[in-house]
Amino acid sequence: MLFRQLFDPQSGTYSYLLADTDAGEAVLIDPVYEQARRDQALLSELGLKLLYSLETHVHADHVTGGWLLRSGMGSQIALSAGAGANGMDRLLRHGDRIEFGARYLSVRATPGHTSGCICFVLDTEEMAFTGDCLLIRGCGRTDFQDGDAGQMYQSIHTQIFTLPDHCLLYPGHDYKGLTTTSVGEEKAFNPRLGGQLSQSDFVGFMDNLGLDHPKKMDIAVPANLQCGRPEDDNIPADEPAWANLTYTFAGIWEVQPHWLEENPGVAQILDVREADEFDGPLGRIAGATLIPLGDLANRSGELDQEKPVVAVCRAGGRSAQATVILRRAGFTDIANLAGGMLRWRAQHCAVEGGRD
Repeated sequence: MLFRQLFDPQSGTYSYLLADTDAGEAVLIDPVYEQARRDQALLSELGLKLLYSLETHVHADHVTGGWLLRSGMGSQIALSAGAGANGMDRLLRHGDRIEFGARYLSVRATPGHTSGCICFVLDTEEMAFTGDCLLIRGCGRTDFQDGDAGQMYQSIHTQIFTLPDHCLLYPGHDYKGLTTTSVGEEKAFNPRLGGQLSQSDFVGFMDNLGLDHPKKMDIAVPANLQCGRPEDDNIPADEPAWANLTYTFAGIWEVQPHWLEENPGVAQILDVREADEFDGPLGRIAGATLIPLGDLANRSGELDQEKPVVAVCRAGGRSAQATVILRRAGFTDIANLAGGMLRWRAQHCAVEGGRD
């Protein structure tokens, strides 16, 4: 099984990708709207089909990426039947199974943070995804969205603390850089719930937190009640339109050799190899401008900021860094030539100079 923990720094949200690699099927827990492109890139690079985007609850601090992922990848949206949301493909109830390949997640109802909170437990009970119900040495707040501190205490003790002590717990958020914990650790050390703390101790603690409401609550909650679907149904038009580009998990826009060869003049070709490579066996693309990577920061002014740039090197590594340097210099329409001159030659694209 493949597992990835993904992070959105703006909201402090963790998303979780799980996949049966033999079947090529995956699920994604708590996707974030602004990270949908990143998530699609990762799934594409790993050759995985996304079956479901799963929500642990209706979030108040970020907008879900569920609708964008369904629009882009054909996945289904699944969340609790008690969440009160619209537009989902599958309503989840306590005891349900979400299958992906030969693996599955079990659904456990854990109301308290909100009335529609659920947790997901891996089939082996070695991992559980607790959303905002149980955090690392903490828990979600209970003062809005039908939250109930007594209900949360019961949810944690009956649905999470009953898992094996070695079961790893993955929360919906963390703001201190912590990534995972375990049932045994939280039972022993959670300052709100661990040790001999009673339900009345917990309720008294939670009733006196005095927290401000989340800054994005007025935007996030209504949007998440529609599964992240925009009012106008328009997918954000922030993808570059000047070329047929692919976004990588590394955060780089790439163009394929054949597209570039078939569309001459659309972009400036920036070759960031050294001079001896430019004139060497691999040859060069006709019309390319040579600026070695080490000189690019000081010589970026030699390029036209109004015209797209495609960066090229031997295999695509140095040119990927060139796109970062150019973006810092104020360029907006930039792409990396996927695979560099090695792929260009392998696909029999035309070159100047070079030799077979």
